[in-house]
Amino acid sequence: MRVLIVDDEKNIRELMGAYLKLDGTESDAAENGLSAQRLLREHPYDACLVDLRMPGMDGLTLIRWMRSEGFRMPIIMMSAHGEIRDAVVALKEGAQDYIEKPFDPEEMSIRLSKLIENQRLKNLVESARIGHTDADDDENFIGISPAMVRIREIIERISRTPATVLITGESGTGKEVVARKIHSTSTRSEEPFVAINIGGVPEQLLESELFGYEKGAFTGAAGRKIGMFEVASGGTLFLDEIGEMPMVLQVKLLRVLQERKITRLGGTLPIPIDARIIAATNKQIEDQVRSGEFREDLFYRLNVVRIEIPPLRDRKEDIEVLAARILERMNRQMGLSVTGISADAHEALHAYSFPGNVRELENILERGVIFAESDQLQARDLELRGVVLHSIEEPTVSSIMLESTDEESLSLKDVELRAIIRSLHRWEGNRTRAAEELGISRRTLINKISEYDLEL
Repeated sequence: MRVLIVDDEKNIRELMGAYLKLDGTESDAAENGLSAQRLLREHPYDACLVDLRMPGMDGLTLIRWMRSEGFRMPIIMMSAHGEIRDAVVALKEGAQDYIEKPFDPEEMSIRLSKLIENQRLKNLVESARIGHTDADDDENFIGISPAMVRIREIIERISRTPATVLITGESGTGKEVVARKIHSTSTRSEEPFVAINIGGVPEQLLESELFGYEKGAFTGAAGRKIGMFEVASGGTLFLDEIGEMPMVLQVKLLRVLQERKITRLGGTLPIPIDARIIAATNKQIEDQVRSGEFREDLFYRLNVVRIEIPPLRDRKEDIEVLAARILERMNRQMGLSVTGISADAHEALHAYSFPGNVRELENILERGVIFAESDQLQARDLELRGVVLHSIEEPTVSSIMLESTDEESLSLKDVELRAIIRSLHRWEGNRTRAAEELGISRRTLINKISEYDLEL
């Protein structure tokens, strides 16, 4: 659990941070609204403590910004003034609670825990009610490549069956999108779709998240908690990053798949569950089985139906239709009017290898749309993302340098230039990776690129 503390008083930030740490909660601190905005963009938080009165951006302005940007975590407004009007306004703007300074840190911790748990339950209820989240955008699933046509055929074949499915593929290929598609086309579509990222939950908490617990099962178990197997009963449970599951829980999952029953932590009564299991991994799971990291019997239980999603670089015929759909959504969401992609931008996209797959395509297009100078997305707009997409036009300084092979005839400056060009080409324009390889900072590399006026 991680909390953001926003307060211009250093002693408040340090006091709350120290107390939350004693309670097992990590925290970050921001001295003003602008610092908070930066941290919120960079890190996920389970809740925020926000001071009302701060120089510059006050707490209410920050809350309005958070809600407008789609941040849904619970917020507690703090104030030393204790005016009813402030509390009413704070709650109206999107805070879930209001507390007056000076306050008891223990009371604050209790309120935080309750709000975070309520939000978790609310998310599960919403998942059960509507059966999808923002990740369910169909755009990542479209495609005209033979591989995507085949995947759609497989989904259609298994839609009426309860078969367990294992989805494999690199990060960013859209494994959760495929899992949601399986759910939405199945006879369980009106029941909950519940997703958990195995690698994103601490090992000591994972068992209780999956199976739930009874009151008194362990220190801090003040009441009964329903686990995700029970929440998903009747619907679909999506176990993402299944390759990260600890061995002790692999044994328990195998038993669930065999017996279709779970037992809460601290409980004795077996509880029948009827959740379709869809698992996914970006690892080579057969290699994990051979090395003993993943149980062979569990692998066969999960691998009833296998769906392998190829990386985007192996189905480049899908790039154009994906990009068009993504642009359409971005225009709608951002109120922009970038109506198309120019020929040189398409050429650049097709020349790129997309190590981040569809997710990276979306990120590149989002940045390009924001900074586009016309209603057509140009190749130069895509480079603003920090990813160099190569053009095949007239020779540049870099291409001439790469063609030169007479090392002894080069000056020290020429050798440096060649090393930079080679590294950038090797890492497909990724300045961070190239800088690491060259042993210099990213800022130094950028300065060198500017100094040499490189056109890569």
